[in-house]
Amino acid sequence: MALRYQPISLRHAGTPKLQHFALLAGMEAAVRGTLISTIPIAVYDAFGSAQNLSTVYFTAGVITLFWGLLVPRLTQIWPRRFVYSGGCLLYLVAMGLFMLGTPVTVPLAILTMSMSTVTCFVCFNAYVLDYVPRPDLGRTQSLQMVYAAAPWALGPLSGVWMRHYWAPLPFIVAGFFALALLVTFWFLRLGNGKQIARAKGPAVNPLAYLARFFQQPRLIAGWLFAVIRSCGWWVYVVYVPIFCIESGLGDKLGGTILSISNATLLLSPFMASWARRRSVRVALRLALGYCALLFCLATATAGAPVVTVACLFLGSFGLVMLDVAGGLPFMMAVKPSERSEMAAVYSSFRDVSGIATPGMAWLVLWVAPLNFIFAASGLAFAGAFAIAGRLHPRLGALRPSRGGT
Repeated sequence: MALRYQPISLRHAGTPKLQHFALLAGMEAAVRGTLISTIPIAVYDAFGSAQNLSTVYFTAGVITLFWGLLVPRLTQIWPRRFVYSGGCLLYLVAMGLFMLGTPVTVPLAILTMSMSTVTCFVCFNAYVLDYVPRPDLGRTQSLQMVYAAAPWALGPLSGVWMRHYWAPLPFIVAGFFALALLVTFWFLRLGNGKQIARAKGPAVNPLAYLARFFQQPRLIAGWLFAVIRSCGWWVYVVYVPIFCIESGLGDKLGGTILSISNATLLLSPFMASWARRRSVRVALRLALGYCALLFCLATATAGAPVVTVACLFLGSFGLVMLDVAGGLPFMMAVKPSERSEMAAVYSSFRDVSGIATPGMAWLVLWVAPLNFIFAASGLAFAGAFAIAGRLHPRLGALRPSRGGT
């Protein structure tokens, strides 16, 4: 019903270009990038320990996981453009809650921020799968990262410095970017996506398409890569700044190295080109093995905090490669008739990693120092490295031209 009534201006809008999706990705990166280093410090200040911080993130992750699985149902009730717009508005609500800064409003702000992120992510991926041909998925992924590079590179550093001068300032700036994202989305007139024929209509509830997901090993493997990659970023974004504070390195070093790491997103087109020449399997295994080694080294060198941070900083380059190639096994395996549903399942990697990472950290902190969180993440990368060995050797690689040229 939600897809039946659509304004003429949207019905006859031109086909979106890859640059349009990259622009939306860049705008959302500006929202989250500004706060990515600020939020963990704000939560740490509000609750006083890394373990309490883990509890807050874990609770928000559990709730957001179920919310993400319900988003496709919302797009069946209301037009997708309204659901995406609602996600943008939730960003604005989260900014207001963060600005209040109390022990009650900060957890609510994290929950609202997570819900807004997953709502926009599900809708955005559904649009991408609707309009972008399968051979161009790798190209659009790298183009999105190029557009997001500047926000992710400048945001973490600028966010912690803005907070240093006036605590509400980064949230005000992020709210402005969220409003700009909403305006840009409506200006591009994406509508409700393509209408495609389905065999027996859309799934009525999340359990229906979860069952189909678990019947497809390629989708499971692709989703696991996304989860483990996201867990690695969680550790780098949330726990490295806390490690810096507790080791006496200050509250700005975490944001500084994250900005430098994110600047390597500018290299993503070259990484994507290299991955297409070598295959997704080779790119994934190289990045996963590299991250496993350096995250484990970070734990072993914890007696020298500067060396630990250096190992994690170098390991972040592997995380960027995983951003480039890690989502491709899933995207290339999705059936056209299951785009919206599987986009929701895929987006759950954020929420699962948002549960698994703080949950793992909470358990580790009961028995070991904070630096052992890095070793736990390294072991997860090692496990993914083994799984990636089962991918097809030529997955995602360039194919010879049929014309013989």
